Amino acid sequence: MVKQNNYYYLNEGKLLDMNRQEATQKIMEAKIAKGLTWEEISKVSENSETWVVTALLGQATMTRPEAEKMGELLGLDEEVVQALTVIPHRGEVMQMPPTDPILYRLYEMLLVYGPTIKELIQEKVGEGIMSAINFELGVDKKEDPNGGDPRVVLTLNGKFLPYRKW
Repeated sequence: MVKQNNYYYLNEGKLLDMNRQEATQKIMEAKIAKGLTWEEISKVSENSETWVVTALLGQATMTRPEAEKMGELLGLDEEVVQALTVIPHRGEVMQMPPTDPILYRLYEMLLVYGPTIKELIQEKVGEGIMSAINFELGVDKKEDPNGGDPRVVLTLNGKFLPYRKW
């Protein structure tokens, strides 16, 4: 897939009828209309719930069979199914800093705890980075043992990639 003049082309040179943001809008409309949860949607896939949501929100690429399963479940048009198979331009879906309260709090957490995370990774694992490609994300709910509001548990599980010398 190649992006030229804000148009997306499939590998065979055919112009894609719909971009990923338009496809995401159609997917969200179908999800709401059918009253489905992300958990219910992801059950038709062999992938995790977080990966399926990532792909349906336009930040990961589905194979044609994966996209067809989603299309059948959600009643999506062919151009939406096709858009799900195109490699996205990752990271273009929101402004920085984000304005959505949940996304802003995640951004704020990195501002506050990012240096701590960096120091602890370097001390415990070495000089390098955590991969966001060889990566798993978990989002879970945990009851507060003190009876308060539920807790959110985020798990970021990425392969460590050490810096190399050459």
